[in-house]
Amino acid sequence: MKYRFPLVLAVLIASFFGVVFVLQAFERPPVLSSQTGFRGTGMVQVTNPRSDAILWDRNQVPPPPEAADAEGDRASSIYENVPLLGHLSIEQFGRIMQVMTEWVSPEAGCNGCHVEGDFAAENNYRKQVARRMIEMVRHVNNGWANHVQQTGVTCYTCHRGRPVPEQVWSAAPEQGARGMAASPRMQNRGEPSVGLTSLPHDPFSNYLSGAENIRLQSPTALATGTPHSIQNAESVYGMMMHMSEALGVNCTFCHNTRSFSPWDESRGPRVPAWHGIRMVRDLNTNYIAPLRDILPANRLGPMGDALQVNCATCHQGVSRPLFGAPMLRDYPELASPPAQ
Repeated sequence: MKYRFPLVLAVLIASFFGVVFVLQAFERPPVLSSQTGFRGTGMVQVTNPRSDAILWDRNQVPPPPEAADAEGDRASSIYENVPLLGHLSIEQFGRIMQVMTEWVSPEAGCNGCHVEGDFAAENNYRKQVARRMIEMVRHVNNGWANHVQQTGVTCYTCHRGRPVPEQVWSAAPEQGARGMAASPRMQNRGEPSVGLTSLPHDPFSNYLSGAENIRLQSPTALATGTPHSIQNAESVYGMMMHMSEALGVNCTFCHNTRSFSPWDESRGPRVPAWHGIRMVRDLNTNYIAPLRDILPANRLGPMGDALQVNCATCHQGVSRPLFGAPMLRDYPELASPPAQ
């Protein structure tokens, strides 16, 4: 009898943590599902009206200002040192400067990028970064239509009122769990980057910055001679978990549950997703990583690299950034460079 009270207490504690686990692991109703394939195959997308409402609020676009007159004197006729935007009319130039300030540095205003009292000066590193980012946005809109389609991107797609986008990544030092759970692959940490799973938490360095091939699945069972290891497969799954979380979808958004590998049985979004991986790799390699040399230490990651982009940087929980709002239509200045 003397052990009865501790036993009851242990049962109550176990029950409490069991209830907490259940509440954390499952969503309370209503949970909605939409069928995307044959019945009984699990080809569905699941949504929750409560989280959908939050995502809707977070992905609204600010109303555009009145369109500017494209006629009249060019901005380069009255402003100094405007190599990228000097071809615009004075009204167009003022308008795009206004919205870029609101999109990227609403608190600092013009001084977020410019030297106060001398807007032509190059002393503020943010001005050099902004210039490179304008080139990057134009590059996306011109060279990656296979991913962004005709919707395109603007500075707001990523920044949304922040000098640094909310969703960025950098290389992380080796630090896994300790003891029996320790892993040399930086696993068992439950990182949000891979959906709180025990998968390697940095798939980005290989696939969104490096040139490693993300396609590892063999077309035959028990294949021999494959150069890929289990660790490679785990990194791929980590990347897939990131894409799922970033877009707010599950695997069947792109893949067919009958067979994940064949392209002819996959769903349509798999093609732009394939281009998206390569687009992000292009941007990180050619536009963002080189900025490391001009960024201050507080704008670098713990390993000294520039903060880079991934799928979540633009998508932020929805399959089409900003629910597909065609922002580029209102800001043609970011669509293409001037004709030479």
